[in-house]
Amino acid sequence: MSEDKKESSTDLQGEEGLGEELDLKSAEVELDPSGEEDTAAAESSPLNVEEKKENGEWSSGPLKEEKKISDGEPEPLMDPEGGSKEFVPPEGGWGWVVMLAAMWCNGSVFGIQNACGVLFVSLIEVFGSKDDEQLRFKTAWVNSLSMGMIFFCSPVVSIFTDVFGCRKTAVVGAAVGIIGLLASSFVSSLEPLYFTYGIIFACGCSFAYQPSLVILGQYFKKRLGLVNGIVTAGSSLFTVSLPFILSYLLENIGLFNTLRVLCILMFILFLAGFTYKPLGPKHSQLEFRKNGKFKIPPANKIFNFSIFKSRSYCIWAFGIPTALFGYFVPYVHLINHVKERIGGDVKEEVLLLCIGVTSGVGRLIFGRVADYIPGVKKVYLQVVSFFFIGLMSMMIPVCHNFGGLIAVCLFMGLFDGCFICIMAPIAFELVGPENVSQAIGFLLGFMSIPMTVGPPIAGILRDRLGSYDVAFYLAGIPPIIGGLILCLIPWIHGRTKIKTAQAVNGDTEEKMLDNAVSTLQPGSAENTNKEDISVV
Repeated sequence: MSEDKKESSTDLQGEEGLGEELDLKSAEVELDPSGEEDTAAAESSPLNVEEKKENGEWSSGPLKEEKKISDGEPEPLMDPEGGSKEFVPPEGGWGWVVMLAAMWCNGSVFGIQNACGVLFVSLIEVFGSKDDEQLRFKTAWVNSLSMGMIFFCSPVVSIFTDVFGCRKTAVVGAAVGIIGLLASSFVSSLEPLYFTYGIIFACGCSFAYQPSLVILGQYFKKRLGLVNGIVTAGSSLFTVSLPFILSYLLENIGLFNTLRVLCILMFILFLAGFTYKPLGPKHSQLEFRKNGKFKIPPANKIFNFSIFKSRSYCIWAFGIPTALFGYFVPYVHLINHVKERIGGDVKEEVLLLCIGVTSGVGRLIFGRVADYIPGVKKVYLQVVSFFFIGLMSMMIPVCHNFGGLIAVCLFMGLFDGCFICIMAPIAFELVGPENVSQAIGFLLGFMSIPMTVGPPIAGILRDRLGSYDVAFYLAGIPPIIGGLILCLIPWIHGRTKIKTAQAVNGDTEEKMLDNAVSTLQPGSAENTNKEDISVV
């Protein structure tokens, strides 16, 4: 009897314990916020946790602790489906369509700007006067303002790109460019062109151009150098063809109708902007309210001045504008220089053809080469480019025959393509993909000053001295100086990385020592918890 009682009591205890376990499980199900037993069962299954984590839906706390992003640091690109995985560019797909659209953007914007030498001669013929001693100085301001404003607006464009996205910014910019170019075809004197062509048209081009650089980083990473080379080669294709097309149009339909024909290029650019489909999360700085209105946060949250904490970027943003004081001079004054030096028996447009062809070749070749050069050492390609650009500018006055000028333009175009195609990859290396938009924007803004000032100064020297020789000699000096400044970037960037690594290692060792000391102290929180557990 006693044994039967013991067995029955044991069975009762087992049933009570089993009942308690069932009660605990039911309590866990009731505490689940979704209110479904399937969810609780899924959470209890380690296999399901791993599968959902791989799909980027959610992750369980005990498996892996998620990294928190501080308010002051930029958020990394994430999975567009809302997952917790870091976003990886697709390296193709719709990206090839975006690449072609960006290629058209570069071609239509800078093809027109690089062919400004043909428009410069036409502007002198239409609006010029033989009695005007400052004719070339005044006329040069039209093209200089246009090129300068494209870069001057870039810091503002970078903010619009971050706030509204690449697609909206590019489409609106192309529409403004059409308005400016169309308005330029109805002016009756030179001065209104400063506003319609030099400001409105140029601002529209700036808003259309910069998003084409930023959007590529969302579709490509490993092939970014090659893709940038192909995209920037678009301006070379237009530089090759537009001078001949413009010359034909100017002779047959005149200046104003030619400007109206160029509006067709801008309209296609307007349509191309719709292909900039964004990838990754939307980082809009606008705070939308329920009533449909939005509030723009303070300027310190919109302007990303943290990029200037990087010494390497500061040197890059100073060296490139320094090198560009004489960069745009040949594009504006070379055609007029050939007419004065050699005469009208030769086709001056061939020189721009040579620059355009070799510039396209240089962008494709050096864009691919840049993919094999690690890190910020890509800057050395720009150093070599600026050295040869400066040297070729100084060689222009020395050439007294057309064949020599062709050789100079071939080399100048080759290294011009090298300099342009690796600007975006270097920016990605210096500041990272999350800051590249404003990094490029500020750089292009700094570039606007030398690009605007250089050609008018060359025009003054021509009006005062009677030839372009001194102007081209002086135009070759700044690129060489700028190249020497850029040589400092890899050295400074390397030292900064070493100091950062040492600081991180020091902090890690200090935290490890603090944790070790806290575990050894008898009154520490961990030991107290252990004592409480042991007592229980």
